Amino acid sequence: MDLDYLKNKHLTRYFDATRKIPNDTVDSFLTFLHTLPTSVNIQPNHFYVLETAEGKKKLVDALKGRFSDNAGKVASASHAIVVTTRTDVSDEHLQTVNAKERADLRFPDPKIQAGWETGTKDFLRIQTERDGLLKHWMEKQTYLITGASMMAAHEFGFDATPFEGFAPEQVDEAFGLTGTGYTTTLLLVMGYPDESRAYKGPISRLEQHNVFTRL
Repeated sequence: MDLDYLKNKHLTRYFDATRKIPNDTVDSFLTFLHTLPTSVNIQPNHFYVLETAEGKKKLVDALKGRFSDNAGKVASASHAIVVTTRTDVSDEHLQTVNAKERADLRFPDPKIQAGWETGTKDFLRIQTERDGLLKHWMEKQTYLITGASMMAAHEFGFDATPFEGFAPEQVDEAFGLTGTGYTTTLLLVMGYPDESRAYKGPISRLEQHNVFTRL
């Protein structure tokens, strides 16, 4: 990973609409995304991968009003992903996760697996009691995996840019999410930068002494 490059890179806001990410590259990226960890292995996400003109148009049409400027990002990108997060953890979801863990022998000792499942339920209870917003905690997991995905995209040879400039209810409606237990958290657009429109200015960050306390 070229850390010097990443340290000085701005997010790509304009993509080259003539270039498409190869299918095998997208497949490799999605395989990586699929393996990213979440706290207590809760796996709260579902991803709508928009790789056709029809799929992207559905999202473009949902970016209305004050968010219409972001429609161009989607239209020019090679691919876009609607990143959704569960609004709650149902017993059914938790049982599905636990069953997959058992099938994969995540913990070969059944007693350890049983202890893990009990601990997971207790941890979720703590998160709910802390502020009453389990959804907010799951969205934190979404942002963590999105950050990792942005860096991974560079390794796969393309750029990935997340943005929040959309109305969740409009995107949810466009993709039939209303009432499913999921809601849109982020949009991730992917492709190759339009170098003629890339911002080349310096990165501006606070001084390190404002950010780090080393003890």
